[in-house]
Amino acid sequence: MTTRINLLPWREMRRRQQDRQLLTIGVAAWIVMAVVVVNAYLYVGSLIEVQERRNKLLEDEITKVEQEIKEIAELKKQRQDLIARMNVIYQLQGDRTGMVRMFDELARKLPEGVYFTALKTGGDGLALQGIAQSNARVSALMRNLDSSEWFSSPQLEVINVREKGAERLSEFSLNVKRVAKQKKNADAGSGS
Repeated sequence: MTTRINLLPWREMRRRQQDRQLLTIGVAAWIVMAVVVVNAYLYVGSLIEVQERRNKLLEDEITKVEQEIKEIAELKKQRQDLIARMNVIYQLQGDRTGMVRMFDELARKLPEGVYFTALKTGGDGLALQGIAQSNARVSALMRNLDSSEWFSSPQLEVINVREKGAERLSEFSLNVKRVAKQKKNADAGSGS
């Protein structure tokens, strides 16, 4: 007699058990994958956050440096302005006595019978207008100015003779160049 064993329920049970194990492994794999993805997402998010902080820090530092560059440029401009002012002051200091000497020289070289009515300076020139008792006195003034160490190249612009009562007066206008200090100093240095 042979015993018959029915293996169908056992196989069915084994198949269900294998299906449960497969399902458990699948769910576990999904959970592990989800944990890995979440960790990767959080890790990449933290890297992005760190990089954004670095970028923000760099932008702040760039802003500070740009501000300092503007301040430096402003200071350079102020320095140039101060240097320009100092140069003007030095030039005025140097020319301060020059005007006094020029007027003194004009007074010394003015012949008797000649009067100035107007005086204009411009650049290195001097425009003189005046009245003289005769044309010869205007010529004497021009010779005196030409021989001066402060003036050179007198040029007569106009001379008009008019009568005022019994006198004849010559109204004149002439231009003369002022000699620069450097030229005078150079001439003095080469003469000695």
